[in-house]
Formats: sequence, C-alpha cells, structure tokens
Amino acid sequence: MKTTRFSLAAGLSLALALTFSCSVPPEEGYSTSPPGSCNIEDYRKVDIGTQTWMAENLNCAVSGSKCYAYDPSNCEKYGRLYDWETAKNICPSGWHLPSKEEWETLLGYVKSEKGCESSWSSDCEGKYLKTKSGWESNGNGTDDYNFSALPGGGADRYSFGNGIGIGNPGYVGYWWASEYDSDEAWVIHIPNYADYASRSYFNKNYLFSVRCVKN
Repeated sequence: MKTTRFSLAAGLSLALALTFSCSVPPEEGYSTSPPGSCNIEDYRKVDIGTQTWMAENLNCAVSGSKCYAYDPSNCEKYGRLYDWETAKNICPSGWHLPSKEEWETLLGYVKSEKGCESSWSSDCEGKYLKTKSGWESNGNGTDDYNFSALPGGGADRYSFGNGIGIGNPGYVGYWWASEYDSDEAWVIHIPNYADYASRSYFNKNYLFSVRCVKN
C-alpha cells in the first residue's frame, strides 16, 4: 500500500474543462462559498489491494454541489456534497464513481486482512478506514489504509436551505456508489457509533460525498 498524489495525464484537459471547471455559476439555492480545490494533483490517492482510490472527499464547487447547511467550513473540513447527476460525472478521465461492487471489493479486502469478515456483529472495516480525528462522540478510526474516510453528512436537496439533513457532518459519512433503479442509488454509509460500513440505497434527491476510483 502506498499514498501518492494524482498526476495529470495526457488528454486530461478536456475532462477537466467539462467536469472540474469552477467557473460554473451555482444554481439557484446552491452554495456560493469558495470553491475549494478543483485541481486533480491536489488530491491524494491510495493503493489498497488491487484498487487505487481517491484518499480525500472531493471538494470542487461545480453546479450540483453544496456545503452542508451552506457553511463553508463544512466543505473545508469534509468536502462538498453532490447530487446524483453531478456525482455520476464528476470524476476525471481515467477515474470513475465506484460501483457498489467496487466498494465491496475494498471493504472485503480490509475485513479479510483484519480477520473480521465472518459475521455482521464483528464487522470492522469502518474503523480501519476512518480518519484518526474528525468523528464526533469517540467515533474516530485508525486509518490503517490511509483511506481517510471523513463524515461529511448528507442532505435532502429540497430541505437543504434549512440545513436539514439525514446525518450531520462529524457524525456520519455517506458516499455515492452505483445506480439501484430509476429513483434510487447505492450509498456506502459509515457511522460514528460503530465500526462497520453498510450498503443501502437512497433516493437520488439526496446529496452525499464523492470518492473516485481509478479505471
């Protein structure tokens, strides 16, 4: 396992222009806070098993993204939250939004290495993927794999103006995965109160964090 920085590949400029442009004005009701970094080389990556993952939550202000409760400090600490349509296409050329199966490959690798894959009650993958700080109520992990999972929370796009969410930053992390059906998509969920990482599906009207995995 090793942790390095993204490098720009030939031909990436077009993908950057299409998906990582920070000049896109926010849609009505979207956060107008500072954009954070949209440069790929500013994000860490990590090799875990046979996969290469982004090792930070994405924090690029494009149309379709928000800071939780419109608070820029949430973006600075936990990254931005993205709606489903944006999440599907935000990863740069050579990378993509991970599917549920690709997330399960990551989680299965960690569980197997740590010897806790035998039952739900002994699930431990969340503990080893969480950051060592940033999780409230003693929910920090050990970050053994330098994945640095941070709890960015999640929100319903229709109630977002009131800061109403399905989990506050610092207490729970949600990451988009692949489509479930026309109305819902798979999401990986890591809470502060337990060591597991669950898989469930949510309505596409929610906004969650994004990680990218290498093709």
